[in-house]
Amino acid sequence: MDAKAAARAVVEGSETTLLDLSHRIHANPELCFEEDQAAAWCADVLTDGGLSVEAGVCDLPTAFVATAGSGPLTIGICAEYDALPGVGHACGHNVIAASGVGAGLALAALADDLGITVKVFGTPAEEGGGGKILMLERGAFDGVHAAMMVHPAPTELDHMPCLAVAHVDVHYTGKEAHASAFPELGRNAADALTVAQTAIGLLRQHISRDARIHGIVTHGGDAPNIVPAHTTGKWYIREKTLEKLAELEPRVYKCFEAGALATGCEYEITPVSPPYSEFVHDREMMAVYRRNAEDLGRSFTDLGGLAERLAGSTDMANVSLAVPSIHPMLGLDSFPVSNHQPEFAAFCATPTADKAALDGATAMAWTVIDLATDDSHRSRLLG
Repeated sequence: MDAKAAARAVVEGSETTLLDLSHRIHANPELCFEEDQAAAWCADVLTDGGLSVEAGVCDLPTAFVATAGSGPLTIGICAEYDALPGVGHACGHNVIAASGVGAGLALAALADDLGITVKVFGTPAEEGGGGKILMLERGAFDGVHAAMMVHPAPTELDHMPCLAVAHVDVHYTGKEAHASAFPELGRNAADALTVAQTAIGLLRQHISRDARIHGIVTHGGDAPNIVPAHTTGKWYIREKTLEKLAELEPRVYKCFEAGALATGCEYEITPVSPPYSEFVHDREMMAVYRRNAEDLGRSFTDLGGLAERLAGSTDMANVSLAVPSIHPMLGLDSFPVSNHQPEFAAFCATPTADKAALDGATAMAWTVIDLATDDSHRSRLLG
């Protein structure tokens, strides 16, 4: 049996285990840095599959690295498993986890024959916490020659359209007062947030087509008859690259400052995570993955300009600046339902999503096999 047939056989033989993993994670959503069950479940399956698992790496309790093989070419496969507030696994990280674990299982027994070291990275907090960035900064990806992951989406894509993003919290502090009897004694922190939101709305006319600014109020006051003294909001600021983000971010901060100036409140802006970067897609690896996915019967549609409308952000992008990386999208045929909608969460626990998880695992394993056995790919990655 050749390597690809052997890898596929492992994924098919692990189908019950992988789909049970996907469904358990889906049914038990955990927010960023709180993925205790999901991380443990993934680690247990990998351990049972013969990989050596180190848990709690990089001072992150829900991060892990599972390793098999000892060859000179080191390939990283990233698994995500955090959920979104309110809508659970509406980004399909349960599918990502099952695919990443499945690829690791498929490659474990083949690693030494292929001359590779395979590492499955359990990466927490993609949804705003930047787990991969912290792992990257703390050395988890040192010595890795290539990295990959897959991600569910409405339609199949060989890459993820990606924007750089800054995640920030803004806090306003004013002064309480009776809102009817003595409102002049107060300093209204809710008004400060309203002014800031209005300023940002006006700013949107004068930013690039690629930029996005969006946020929510997480605390707007305590009672209608008390002038709010404390308000908070969460905001995402996106641009095409980190360089352009660095130009836009101060302009948004001025809008927050305007709210404080107009109302006499104090304000504080707190970054929630390191900035997520633009994604540098490794075109050669991307082509290899696409051929393998097509061999499994997956169909890629040319969406033209619509593809860029699907742009989001990911901390995998920061990995791509340091390590040749790919981030293909597994189509669930759900359009117009899309990521971050509760309806998409439902799609991520269907037979279509189950097939995508298994196909993603096999396609990644086959891609790693091609990278390891093709002299041009191998020599390029080894440098």
